[in-house]
Amino acid sequence: MHARVNNLRRTTAVLEQGMADGHHIGAQVYVSHRGVTAADFGLGESRPGVAMTPDTVMLWMSATKPLGAVAIAQQWERGKLALDDPVARHVPEFAQNGKDLITIRHILTHTAGIRSIEAGWPEESWEQIIAKICAMRIERDWTPGSKAGYSTHVSWFMLGEIVRRIDGRDYATYVRQEILEPLGMNDSWVAMPVNAYRGYGTRLGIMQKTEGDQVTDAGLDTEAACTNARPSGSGHGPVGELGRFYEMLLAGGALAGKRIISPQTTEALVARHRAGMYDHTFRHVMDWGLGFLLNSNQYGPDTVPYGYGPYASYRTYGHNGHQSTSAFADPENALAVAIVCNGMPGEPAHDRRMRAVHAAIYEDLEMRGK
Repeated sequence: MHARVNNLRRTTAVLEQGMADGHHIGAQVYVSHRGVTAADFGLGESRPGVAMTPDTVMLWMSATKPLGAVAIAQQWERGKLALDDPVARHVPEFAQNGKDLITIRHILTHTAGIRSIEAGWPEESWEQIIAKICAMRIERDWTPGSKAGYSTHVSWFMLGEIVRRIDGRDYATYVRQEILEPLGMNDSWVAMPVNAYRGYGTRLGIMQKTEGDQVTDAGLDTEAACTNARPSGSGHGPVGELGRFYEMLLAGGALAGKRIISPQTTEALVARHRAGMYDHTFRHVMDWGLGFLLNSNQYGPDTVPYGYGPYASYRTYGHNGHQSTSAFADPENALAVAIVCNGMPGEPAHDRRMRAVHAAIYEDLEMRGK
């Protein structure tokens, strides 16, 4: 184990058991409580034969999405957009094929009805992907705002394009300069420059598919995947840096003297904008803020997908990543958490693994039942 600090005995044991079970070959954990680091460590291997350390640059998957929500919130604060603007007000060609009524809020709450399309990332250019999304049709029998269904990738490209149209910088550069660098997240990226990718070498961990008997590289850490932005899931960095993002939110939008968004905007992002709606992608009732998945244990703590464990407070918010990643803030417990396991073992195994990890974190910190 490589650790700066690790006070999480139970959590470490759960992750070691996951390694023994073949679910992942390594993990990276960052936890802070009341602004004090309780854990910042790497366990096992980041790729075969290479140790996982706190400085390993790991894929965040969909835990990347809140960066887009904050980027949009910055434009909102600056008076460049309103949350209920039609997307087509900023990207006129998006209005094609019945999408003229879709608003920015619909996208942020996953109620837009544009869940999936074969976009061609990372081979296709940003412009080609945006053109495909603009030409797609809204799902049949879907009135925006009346139904909910998590959009894995499509919607977040449009948020990125809105930011690009308003600001002028490409989305990955904007996020790097306006969010990541001010927070000291210097090894975090939505899209790396080629020289950065090549410079990391074996410091860049890999994500594996571990479902079944065969272990394979997921193909998400290639040069093409790391250097081409996918706003929904191409974020890379040490999870300790992702933890800083949540410490910023817990502190009302600023950290170490760098303000990213206002306290009022922070509260707006994590308020319940979508409550009690059945999600047709996850097949479960779930609540959402603006780009943030809110604790939804009230709809079934043992069944809600991609939650934050049995002890998380009602106000907990964050975003997890496909079969691998969890990042969240629990304001009632002043807790920031970021975890990545570098194996995707299938949904049932991942669900059991992450539920156990979340429970162990709270038990290690003696915060059960708070």
